Amino acid sequence: MVTTTLKNGNRSVKIRAEKLSFFYGNVQALFDVSMQVEAARVTALIGPSGCGKSTFLRTLNRMNDIIENTRITGRVLVDDKDIYASGSDVFALRRKVGMVFQKSNPFPKSIFENVAYGPRIGGLNDHRKLAGIVERSLIKAALWDEVKDRLDSSAMDLSGGQQQRLCIARALAVDPEIVLMDEPASALDPRSTARIEDLIAELRKDYTIVIVTHNMQQAARVSDFTAFFYEGQLIEFGPTKKIFTKPDEQQTEDYITGRFG
Repeated sequence: MVTTTLKNGNRSVKIRAEKLSFFYGNVQALFDVSMQVEAARVTALIGPSGCGKSTFLRTLNRMNDIIENTRITGRVLVDDKDIYASGSDVFALRRKVGMVFQKSNPFPKSIFENVAYGPRIGGLNDHRKLAGIVERSLIKAALWDEVKDRLDSSAMDLSGGQQQRLCIARALAVDPEIVLMDEPASALDPRSTARIEDLIAELRKDYTIVIVTHNMQQAARVSDFTAFFYEGQLIEFGPTKKIFTKPDEQQTEDYITGRFG
């Protein structure tokens, strides 16, 4: 996979938010958020419910565009290109920046057709090539061995954890460079959650991952960097180990130690 990145000292910056503010009508949900996301790393967004972390995540591939009466100020750059600039190709952006949602949402189709859906929409109809993409994507999502003999079965027959990994495979099938995950394990049992966390650890080798999680132990386990949001503001951002052991802000320490939130 070819990944274009910016250089910032010794770091490769994949996403850059600059003074980003977001509004739902007259209600401001984000306030001048500026942060950088490094390539081939996992960045976790934490904070109490309603703090703006999911809103921020959705600005990174313009998923908020589908909500009426919203607007942004500031910029979001992916590979140094402003994704909100006039004439930006949103379809191309969402191929590059895939997304996995909190609730698994497989299509009422076969396992094969779920994974092949994105490439088909992109114009690929060669069955042999599609079969190769499906197999590679399911392998990357750690699901191939469990479903390889029943690819024509309905995706709706899979367990909850399997469905979520299928949705990850579907996101990977269009060969993104960035994968956004909005609480991907919050509805899963502990065993399935562990599988998702192991999968994230594997995917970080090839993808830039940004994950929203309400589970601070999960953030500590899976991420390289952590951003703490509170009431629409980015309170603190830095290496996960530092955020969880020696944060700069008292507010961050209070949240992590359970004093509020």
